[in-house]
Amino acid sequence: MPGPRRRSILISRLADKPVGSPQSVILDELRAAILEGEVPPGSPIPVDQVATAFGVSRIPVREALMTLIGEGLVDHRPNGGYRVAMMTAHEFGEFYLVREALETAALRSAVALAGADDDLKAQQAHAALDAAVVAGDARAHHRESRRFHLALIRPCRMRRLLHMLDTAWNMTEPLQPMSHLDSAERESLHGDHAAMLTAFTDRDTDRLLTVCADHHRRLQSFVATLSSREDIPFQS
Repeated sequence: MPGPRRRSILISRLADKPVGSPQSVILDELRAAILEGEVPPGSPIPVDQVATAFGVSRIPVREALMTLIGEGLVDHRPNGGYRVAMMTAHEFGEFYLVREALETAALRSAVALAGADDDLKAQQAHAALDAAVVAGDARAHHRESRRFHLALIRPCRMRRLLHMLDTAWNMTEPLQPMSHLDSAERESLHGDHAAMLTAFTDRDTDRLLTVCADHHRRLQSFVATLSSREDIPFQS
């Protein structure tokens, strides 16, 4: 006789959300659960249970899911329901190449336009990242690494480029790649961050781009090893 059905990770996360939430809140909560890696790629998204958790009908849940499909974070298959989107290992690597190209373009302009306030934000982001690395907190390291990179490129003021980079970055977030680093890899990448911060505050564009290129080579080398790991849900 089968045992009781286990509650999904997603529904557990939504258990304390306010009843009658508007569609925008449902969208934000579903997106956050996916981007924070709490609901791994391939995980089903039960529409009825999500609707019950928020105390709404299926309509706003489906509307939120349609937006997430457009963002590439959710898949829908006829008669197969909704699930967190999956990608192949090759596609995953491609997104890192896209990110490098966009980030490099943004940094060229960011250095010239940055001011003291931007330096402070970058320094604060680096301090938070350093604390996460020292604590060995994989989730915090993943979150603060993104915050640091964004602190360096936001001064470029190139809204469309930043949006494209944000979209490309989001596509890799559900797999939480930085959480799979070992201590040596983590320290190596974090050393790059310190050099990037120094070059940024010195307004040394050439040095910053050189360090960033080295950093992305390390990242891509690490990403290439993930395809052989059985604990990472790549699509075959």
